[in-house]
Amino acid sequence: MKFSINWLLAFIPVTLVLEHAHAHAPLIFLSAALAIVPIAAAIVHSTEHLATHTGDAIGGLLNATFGNAPELIIAVVALRAGYVDMVRASIIGAILANLLLALGVAFLLGGWRYKDQTYNAGASRLYSTMMLLAAVSLAVPSAFSRYFAPEHTMREEHLLNIGIAGALLFAYVLYLLFSLKTHPGWFESVAQADEAEDHHAEKAWSVPRALGTLIAAAVLAAWMSEVLVGAAESTGKALGMSSVFMGIVLLAVIGGAAESGSAIGVAMKNKMDLSLGIALGSSIQIALFVAPVLVFASYFIAPQPLELSFSRAEVGSLFLGVLVGAVVCADGRTNWFKGAQLITLYAIIAMMFYFMPVT
Repeated sequence: MKFSINWLLAFIPVTLVLEHAHAHAPLIFLSAALAIVPIAAAIVHSTEHLATHTGDAIGGLLNATFGNAPELIIAVVALRAGYVDMVRASIIGAILANLLLALGVAFLLGGWRYKDQTYNAGASRLYSTMMLLAAVSLAVPSAFSRYFAPEHTMREEHLLNIGIAGALLFAYVLYLLFSLKTHPGWFESVAQADEAEDHHAEKAWSVPRALGTLIAAAVLAAWMSEVLVGAAESTGKALGMSSVFMGIVLLAVIGGAAESGSAIGVAMKNKMDLSLGIALGSSIQIALFVAPVLVFASYFIAPQPLELSFSRAEVGSLFLGVLVGAVVCADGRTNWFKGAQLITLYAIIAMMFYFMPVT
């Protein structure tokens, strides 16, 4: 029996009612967050169906482009509202949520059901290398800002941000070329899935249905994101949360809920290669695609440009998460205890940002 989250769509009219009734901000925020989860799932689902009609190369590009659409939409809305610190934090938060929380829960639940699971160790090491590259790239403008322009933004800092954003996009294009065209064999599955789970595979949607669902879900996601971001600041003040914590935990988890759910679901079917591909691939998309796109978009839609200048805590958490994730995933085998380790690290990082004094 397949569990559906479509009932959460009922929170769309609930959010509308709460907003027009000028309800408390935390209620509006919670309702909008719950409404975004099935909308994000619809975006991911319709993209997967659309990809079945386009072939592997274009299908992979579609999945890469629209897989992180919910996070991108939320971040664009927050940028337009001027919440630059929150957007910066959400970039780091989305990477950590995929790398530690989603993968940790996938390892925990999958390992609890199957005891020991295997996957392609070569692919996981390649993912880890890409994440280390991204972490270093995101740390460079932070170090430049801290040592050369601590009080104000220099012209050279703007140029460095644009240059690094362009380099990250170029690296992402090469990653797509490598994984989809020249070396797709590196990502082949080495484990056997639970075939009993695949007897009732869903029939592929038609192109009009998949495209219509994708467009409708994107419009709804943009609308709910407007409401969510509009209530974010007041919600943070009411609950004693900083804008950085809101971005690094709440917005990141909400935006990535659909893909995280997919990674966890396939892990429980013993499809660990696919689970890692979703979780780690999403982290790479955030770092190499979403972050630079937001930098370029900020020059047109935001009150001020988005600079990839993160705090010491954000950069430290990113490096710690990437290094621990690389070590845990390196051997091609997993169990429930590895999942518990990743979840524990994520909880520690989240608590640090919650209790961090606002400066």
